[in-house]
Amino acid sequence: MSDNQKILTKDNIKISVVIPCYNEVDTLENVIERVRECGLATEIIVVDDGSTDGSRDLMKGELYDKIDKILFHKKNQGKGAALRHGFGAATGDLVVVQDADLEYDPRDFNRLIEPFLDGGDADVVYGSRYLKGNRYRVDGFYHEFGNKMLTAASNIFSDLSLTDMETCYKMFRREIIQGIKIEENRFGFEPEVTAKLAKKRCRIYEIPISYHPRTFEEGKKIGWKDAARAIYCIIKYNLIMK
Repeated sequence: MSDNQKILTKDNIKISVVIPCYNEVDTLENVIERVRECGLATEIIVVDDGSTDGSRDLMKGELYDKIDKILFHKKNQGKGAALRHGFGAATGDLVVVQDADLEYDPRDFNRLIEPFLDGGDADVVYGSRYLKGNRYRVDGFYHEFGNKMLTAASNIFSDLSLTDMETCYKMFRREIIQGIKIEENRFGFEPEVTAKLAKKRCRIYEIPISYHPRTFEEGKKIGWKDAARAIYCIIKYNLIMK
């Protein structure tokens, strides 16, 4: 921690919660309520990535006063593009990614902030679905196996020892994430940002979190094409890009 860096406590901390949203009309309101009820001072930033299912109307209507900043994309660009837009609008001490579905529980923010508090030296905290210590609903074998293989590949090239590179829950000091140029527009964001954090020699912690995975029938959007792109991004951002 630099000499002029603010010492964070639970009483003075402000967290910017960036929520990329694409066709999540059935879950968005619940997610917003859970973020508001997490017990921490939050700035909620929702980036609607060209939704066509009524999510935009919901945000403009009954959710309007519950969201601090709403950013709209005219057409779907992908999770990475939505996060890039949302990160730029954040003003909190810390910035965290929150998917608009119900797989991740905002009550875990209270666990994720711990390495930052009272002079803690964390630059970034990853919420791991695979560390023991919290509730985990069993996921499909191939999906979990794929996540772990991508994490292993990322670790080999980045020289990190993460257990869950693909996790949604990544919490950053704001100056760290706003100092990184995000180039990937889709789910390549995860290996890209991990590679760039490693190259910056950021201090990264992992905290166990709860997880309630959706099935593809329930709306899970990640497929084999995204896994292939992740492999490409692991090689590109660790070995090729400076």
